[in-house]
Amino acid sequence: MDILLIGMAGGSGSGKSTITRRLAELFPDAVTVVNHDDYYKAQDDLSMEERAKTNYDHPDAFDTDLLIYHLKQLKLGRKIQCPQYDYTVHNRSDAVREIAPSPVIIVDGILIFENAELRNLFDIRFYVDTDADERVLRRIRRDTMERGRSLESVINQYLTTVKPMHDAFVEPSKKYANIIIPEGGNNVVALEIIENKIRQHLAQSQD
Repeated sequence: MDILLIGMAGGSGSGKSTITRRLAELFPDAVTVVNHDDYYKAQDDLSMEERAKTNYDHPDAFDTDLLIYHLKQLKLGRKIQCPQYDYTVHNRSDAVREIAPSPVIIVDGILIFENAELRNLFDIRFYVDTDADERVLRRIRRDTMERGRSLESVINQYLTTVKPMHDAFVEPSKKYANIIIPEGGNNVVALEIIENKIRQHLAQSQD
């Protein structure tokens, strides 16, 4: 199988997951999504309190080597056992998700362009660029409503780790993108461009 590997990066709350989800919905039989967040390192040896203090926006929080290995396996046509991260306990769950190779694989994550070996695996790299104020509001809404966290904890995490790590690692990785998408998931034109790229790949694969 000729696999198109797409990297979808951008800051937390930028809208990259919205774009990725829409593409998966448009091409349900052709697009598979892999989330870098699921490759957070297991922290079984730490207490809940210690796990809560982990800097989850630093490259060291991720088992990126495992993600690289899994993507290479998919490119070779082999299934993988993708870990599943449980945000409620700040640790990997016991469950895994079996992922089979598909014509298009989209990897979603804030730091997927920071690692040279990982970013060089992508056939095309998109960076979703959204204003910081909008990103933090989206993050607050997501973490309080979907992950059950307090407003105070979300704001504290943003100020102590999210923003500093964005400035240090995420924003500088934007230079490695092939295409920068402003306005996040609201950029209809950008979404159409990606759609057309995927359709073109699927048509060529069928020839």
